[in-house]
This record gives sequence, C-alpha cells and structure tokens, in this order.
Amino acid sequence: MTILDGKKVSNDIKDEIADHVQAMVAKGEKVPHLAAILVGSDGASMTYVNAKVKACQRIGFNSTLIELPDYTSEEELLEKINELNTSKDIDGFIVQLPLPDQIDEQKVLMAIDPDKDVDGFHPTNVGRMALDLPTFLPATPYGIMELLERYQIETSGKNVVVLGRSHIVGRPMSILMSQKRKAGDATVTVVHSRSKNLEEITKAADIIVAAIGISEFLTGDMVKEDVVIIDVGITRVPDATKKNGYRLAGDVHFESVSQKASYITPVPGGVGPMTIAMLLKNTLLARERHIK
Repeated sequence: MTILDGKKVSNDIKDEIADHVQAMVAKGEKVPHLAAILVGSDGASMTYVNAKVKACQRIGFNSTLIELPDYTSEEELLEKINELNTSKDIDGFIVQLPLPDQIDEQKVLMAIDPDKDVDGFHPTNVGRMALDLPTFLPATPYGIMELLERYQIETSGKNVVVLGRSHIVGRPMSILMSQKRKAGDATVTVVHSRSKNLEEITKAADIIVAAIGISEFLTGDMVKEDVVIIDVGITRVPDATKKNGYRLAGDVHFESVSQKASYITPVPGGVGPMTIAMLLKNTLLARERHIK
C-alpha cells in the first residue's frame, strides 16, 4: 500500500511555480496577483484563506486578502467583486465559501469575471471544462488529477466510482476522468444518497473518489483488493483523547480500507494541500493569459 502524499506533491508544484515566478521577475514581468474575499469569521474558512496567503508569499506571488464582516450585504459584496473584475492589478480571485445566509452564492459566483475565476466555478469555465477546452479547472478535481498523474496510476479503461455529485468535486471529477487525457479514459459511475446497491458498485471499482461528505462512510468491506482510494472528505470528529477534543477524519475509514488499497490518500495531507497548489497554478495561468 502506497500513501498518495499530497503534501509532498503540492510542495513540488509550489517549487516549480516559484522557479517560474523567478524567471518572470528576471524578465521584468509583473508577478501573479491573487486576491481572496472572506465574508465573516468562519474558523475553517479563515484557516484555509490564511494558508492560501502563506502559499502566495512562499512562491513569490502578490496576494490581497479582503475581509468583510458577516453582516455584509449581497450588494456590497457584488460591488467588491466588480472592483476586482475591473482591476488591472489582480490576475485572479476567489470568494471563500460558504457565505452568510443573506447572500446568494450562485449570484456571487456568476458575478466573477470568468477570466479571473481561478476557482473554476463560473458556468463559462465549467462549460469549457465539459467541452475539453482550455480553461481553469476546479482546484480540488485538478489536484486529484495531478496526484494520479504524478504517481503514474493507470486510469485508462479502469472502473472509477465517484461518491458524491457536488458541483465542486463529484461532477467535475466524473467529467475529467472520462475525457481523453493522461489521468482519464476511464469508465465512470457517479453514486449518491439515492443510489441503490451501493456496496455492489463500490466493490467493482478500481478507483474510488470519495466526496460524499459523511465521515468514514466508505469501509473496508465495501472495496476490493488493490483499489485506489482518493479521499476528499474532511470532518472534525469528537475525540476525548486529543488535546483539542477532536480528530480529522475523511469520508473513508482509513484503518479498514487501507488494508486492501494499493494507493490511498491520507486525511489530512492528501487532497487538501493539492487544492491550494492548483489554485496557485490557475493564478499563474491567469497571469500568463493576461500577458498575452
């Protein structure tokens, strides 16, 4: 069993981007500039956004963090988005989700300029992805594809099961893995809360992408020998033995599934670090497009 070390691979990618940025500086070019809008004080969101800012500092990007109070109106947020859309200094930006109840997330995502949508959530970019056209890929699926490629995991003709049908992970993964690409050419099945004979489907899978949002949902008796496991989930599970009172768990029961898996991502340290690395890669792509 091999651990798919997202932390190591993400650091490799950051080093590659940092080298690219140094070459840009040597040519006198403007370095990429990533902005993030954070509305409110959700703990997980703050941690994630701060990690993005630190990653920008490490590789030589410029970064801007815009923090807005949780009572910010939808109109105020849309005005801020418009400022970033029209700013020549900002190459790409994200609006950290989730947003407070008074703000329509879909309206916000639609307001972002597709050419600066480095999260890859705008319908224009999702449509381009579905048509296999050059675009910003959603960061988490992009990171998973990169992990599969860098570990040279064979996907062509393989039976892939995606647990979950979210717009952020499940559906994009099903599209990408069925396309003609390096980590593609697979036969993909998407399962969800209404799927019947779930265990029968997962037991036939060569590769499983677990993004169902239920901690330790996938167990060892639901998979076959030598399966490849990509665990996208991350949940705080109460644990009295831990100093902070909880432990982090994925959508996969690691102890039982790892006994059968040929490759498996850990939680934390698997998919999570890859998401940030691919966000940076999208921002570099945005800067290069703007130069052209």
